[in-house]
Amino acid sequence: MTDLFGQDAPQAPAAAPDSDAPLADRLRPATLGEVVGQEHLTGPQGAIGRMVAAGRLSSMILWGPPGTGKTSIARLLADAVGMRYAAISAVFSGVGDLKQAFAEAEKMAKAGRKTLLFVDEIHRFNRAQQDGFLPFVERGVVTLVGATTENPSFALNAALLSRAQVLILNRLDEAALSALLAKAESLEGPLPLTASAREALIAQADGDGRFLLGQAETLYAAGLSDPLDPGALGQFLQRRVAVYDKDRDGHYNLISALHKAVRGSDPQAALYWLARMLTAGEEPLFLARRLVRMAVEDIGMADPHALPQCMAAMEAYRFLGSPEGELALVQACIYLATAPKSNAAYLAQKAAWKAAKATGSLAPPANILNAPTKLMKEIGYGAGYTYDHNAADGFSGDNYWPEGMAAEAFYAPVDRGFEREVKKRLDYWDKLRRTRG
Repeated sequence: MTDLFGQDAPQAPAAAPDSDAPLADRLRPATLGEVVGQEHLTGPQGAIGRMVAAGRLSSMILWGPPGTGKTSIARLLADAVGMRYAAISAVFSGVGDLKQAFAEAEKMAKAGRKTLLFVDEIHRFNRAQQDGFLPFVERGVVTLVGATTENPSFALNAALLSRAQVLILNRLDEAALSALLAKAESLEGPLPLTASAREALIAQADGDGRFLLGQAETLYAAGLSDPLDPGALGQFLQRRVAVYDKDRDGHYNLISALHKAVRGSDPQAALYWLARMLTAGEEPLFLARRLVRMAVEDIGMADPHALPQCMAAMEAYRFLGSPEGELALVQACIYLATAPKSNAAYLAQKAAWKAAKATGSLAPPANILNAPTKLMKEIGYGAGYTYDHNAADGFSGDNYWPEGMAAEAFYAPVDRGFEREVKKRLDYWDKLRRTRG
């Protein structure tokens, strides 16, 4: 007996894949213990391991990169605790499919059988559709297991997140990918690769187990007689395209890494993250704008040339285009990473904005008010103003703060780079101000 999604309603053992099924299907784990690379979740001390040991599952969101075992874990969870397994994909399903799934689950619940509902790509459901899960999850009609490659904080409703644990799956490391290849070789025989080419194949998979097994299947199908070295492997197989969505989590993580590497004065790491974004297809002018932001936020007056360097790099890119113009961005990136750092201007802006909002409509002192008419002069506008160029040292020391507000220090230059000289000037003027006060 099967439900409307073709899943076994009674928890019958899954049929073995056909001999001509894709290698990834034939190597699907049969138990949670066979899932590679996620032992922090599936092991005895992991969240999933503990739930299975207790025989009770809570709703959960499995968040991780492609090819890390989310679908396999969901299927095996149902087997492990004896629940009925139903699966839908948010890519191909709508409200009608969800209603049918919940109706079937309620019918099975009345018969004493609980349902684990696996929702692949759950982030693709809109907010209203996600809200539709809530009453059925709350009443225990289904135990929801959602899978997503997107950050749940941004992609899922807060109400849904409050009713489910978020479990993070790791990108598969070299050991996990090697274990997958070993399983493939135990089934299909040794791969036609030298030892170094085997290492290169694992590196090219970029943490994606499904992609790795697909590449291995291509090698087996080719019927190669001689082992390939890394160079020949590179010509034979296409390298996996890096996972990078320009408006999603990967985008923000990489730009954060670039910004922090620049701020941390590590030009080598900064160049790496810049290259990661550009080679993945990031819009170069987005990066140019971020470099400008770094120049004013993290360097500022410590090196006043940083900002014109970045503006020039942006104009150079606009003039040259890709790929030649990208060298200008590289130069600006190196300049920023190697420049002295100061966020004094950034902190000064925040402090000044806060004071401006707090003090409301205080008027400037009379001595610096504009007095273009006779009447304004008669009522005291501009009275007592000292023209600084006529004062000794070109500095009058006048009061420029509104009445009712004490002078504040928003800008505090650091003792690095050009700001060291700025600090000397401010100290000198403060001394003169006190002397003439």
